[in-house]
Amino acid sequence: MTASAPLPDAAPTNWVDRFAPARLRPWLKLGRFDRPAGIWLLMLPGWQGIALAGAMQGRLPDPILLLLFFLGAALMRAAGCAYNDIVDRDLDAKVARTAARPVASGQIRVRHAWAFVVACSLAALLILLALPPLCWLLGVLSLALVAAYPFMKRITWWPQAWLGLTFNWGALMGYAAMAGDLSSAAILLYIAVVFWTLGYDTIYAIQDLEDDALAGVKSSARRLGAGAPQAVLAFYAVAAVLPAVAGVLAGLGAGFYVGLSLYAAHLLAWQATRVRTGDPALALKLFKSNVWAGAVLFVAIVAGALPVSG
Repeated sequence: MTASAPLPDAAPTNWVDRFAPARLRPWLKLGRFDRPAGIWLLMLPGWQGIALAGAMQGRLPDPILLLLFFLGAALMRAAGCAYNDIVDRDLDAKVARTAARPVASGQIRVRHAWAFVVACSLAALLILLALPPLCWLLGVLSLALVAAYPFMKRITWWPQAWLGLTFNWGALMGYAAMAGDLSSAAILLYIAVVFWTLGYDTIYAIQDLEDDALAGVKSSARRLGAGAPQAVLAFYAVAAVLPAVAGVLAGLGAGFYVGLSLYAAHLLAWQATRVRTGDPALALKLFKSNVWAGAVLFVAIVAGALPVSG
């Protein structure tokens, strides 16, 4: 695979390979900008937390906060992916899907990748400082989760669960940014999206079952084996039920439950029933569809703040 070829889990027509200057492509791929699904999946829990806090106040989400969380998600996802690639460079070189990543393939030196991590993190810090002080504390606490994540695949069969704890921290930060505190509804939302991530990242890991076994990489998909589809169904069931409880605690209106039913149908009927451990192409398709699932939950929460006419 050449340095200019799209990576296996990127769309062949992604904007980086089509339009970016050749010298910038390795850097954009280091930050996964050729695979933007991860930005949305990191951003959407933050947006959901913002929407939940707003709905409890009878308000729509603050558009400035939505923008800040979008920018923060893009920067922190880039920093996190680069950090992950530095730590995993030897493992990535043994897995077909990841062997051409910029650090594993030698396109970017390790010390330069570290500089990229620092630059993205400092830019994200400026955004964090624009948020309320409680968000500063939550941001500091999240660093332990982020730092430990790349090592989880070496020590536990459940790195997907750790990713869930890490990737969805924005749900708490978004709520705190909008409300200035935390509530039981916010915590339930956080737990719900942790299970959502456990489901979709188990699906994602199906792509690497054979290579992970050869490289000694642990994953929930390997641990569950043929039982992975049933486990994903169970994870998604929790991810659908807990937001309903949060909605009751938050006093959300009927519009929320209409949207939540669509979210649950997507997870349980459209995704979980189609998961096949022997079909990695379908696994990638189902994984990417979670961008839409997360967006539906966000819209549902916003709808829960709207008064019912008539």
